[in-house]
Amino acid sequence: MGQADWGTLDDILAVADLARGVTAGITPPSGGGSFVYGYNSRSTVVGAHGKYVDLTNFNPTGGGLTPPAGGGSITGCVKRVASPGNVGMSPMLYFCLENTSPPTVNDWAYILGLSDEDPYHIVLAKGPLVGGLVDDASDLTILRTSSAQYSMGDDLWHHLRLDAIVEPNGDVLLKAFANDLVAHPLSGAPTWVAIPGMADYIDDALEINSGSPPLWGGYAGFAFATNGQIGRRGAFDAITVERLT
Repeated sequence: MGQADWGTLDDILAVADLARGVTAGITPPSGGGSFVYGYNSRSTVVGAHGKYVDLTNFNPTGGGLTPPAGGGSITGCVKRVASPGNVGMSPMLYFCLENTSPPTVNDWAYILGLSDEDPYHIVLAKGPLVGGLVDDASDLTILRTSSAQYSMGDDLWHHLRLDAIVEPNGDVLLKAFANDLVAHPLSGAPTWVAIPGMADYIDDALEINSGSPPLWGGYAGFAFATNGQIGRRGAFDAITVERLT
């Protein structure tokens, strides 16, 4: 997808607080091109910035009203970039962002990304994008956490995939996968495998498992949150989005 295929979420941080855009200054993932989309926090203001797919039938998917419409899949390379500190940033992929118009970073979504901790994990969560992936956030529910943990010194790109399948009865089945970029770089076909520790999750229509209504349809894209520290960085590449209905 090109630049024109993406819209910008509302209620985002100003450029003076969070620099963002395409850059060749961050080493891309294996098999990637010359540029990635990156972020760098410039102030102590807390907040987020994000992009969503702004194409027919994706803005939003399904309308968010009647299951099984609205499900889909997003894949992308995500990285916590070397920073003055090892905490304070959350790069995220998301699907089923709520159907406000226009969509904002305050809306809830299913989120797959890298947790704001050191060492960090891959986490699947449900909640607003603006707070990032902080385990003790009051309005964020961590649904699954990878058994593996990673350090900033590993300097890793993570090639992730989130499937959000809206079932006819109103349940949403969430599946998280990863592709090994060393064995399967972006120049070839990915081999998606389940992330250890992250079994499939059913966000049920009875609101038992997550304690809140499942999200049916909405927007898909990527986002970066900072908790108010200067020089917190992240990057994205090779984003793809598909819808199921």
